[in-house]
Amino acid sequence: MTHSRPTIHELLEQGGLAPRRDLGQNFVADPNTVRRIAALADVGAGDHVVEIGAGLGSLTLALADTGAEVLAVEVDSGIVPVLRTVVADRANVTVVEADAMRADWSTLLAASDDWTLVANLPYNVGTPLVCDLLDEVPAITSMLVMVQKEVAERFAASPGSKQYGAVSVKTSYWAHARLAATVPASVFVPRPNVESALVRIDRRVPPRVDTETLFALVKQGFGQRRKMLRRSLSGAVTLEQFAAADVSPEARPETLDVDAWVRLAHAVTS
Repeated sequence: MTHSRPTIHELLEQGGLAPRRDLGQNFVADPNTVRRIAALADVGAGDHVVEIGAGLGSLTLALADTGAEVLAVEVDSGIVPVLRTVVADRANVTVVEADAMRADWSTLLAASDDWTLVANLPYNVGTPLVCDLLDEVPAITSMLVMVQKEVAERFAASPGSKQYGAVSVKTSYWAHARLAATVPASVFVPRPNVESALVRIDRRVPPRVDTETLFALVKQGFGQRRKMLRRSLSGAVTLEQFAAADVSPEARPETLDVDAWVRLAHAVTS
């Protein structure tokens, strides 16, 4: 069983709780939606799933029903006791109270070196959290995350599109990303003012490059995205290095794919 809208309100009332705006809490209150997410995650018995922002357990229950081992991470100390009660009869669910932005992931994920992240992420931490996990937690090999629709589009954007930016390049460096589904605001309690979307991110073997140099160049370039690279990367890349990387100094940052950015980083560090 997964939570309906009346169940969400009942659990909140029983716990003397209310959705916290500071934590970006919007609880999924539609059983069909969480079952769809669990199906799109393509996990089952023998798989390890980490859910960040488990909340009242709507998605947690759907993931548990797949037979996967589920690690449910929740930062809100008021909600954690309710969540533990909700999943008390699920032997394949472990609840951990932790802040995902500060968690010791090597310890939390010690049970396996192959995890799938499935989560309804708070809008205020979705982008930095996914980027940090891509940079620092290789044990998470696949992600299916629900975020604000425009954020999901940035993760999956292609060069030349208006959504393409530094986050898109970082995601492309570490993984392949694609939009998996849109989610209407009507399935949440409380109802958000924006649409949500699911984005699927699967790790790949990244190109060999000095990542500190690569991401510094990307950040500097997109800091002035309307300018030509010879201006936005002035002081960081010489004309000779542009030539060595086979990148036009007259190009704009949003036209370069990740391979072009990698060539620039190689040229700068050679």
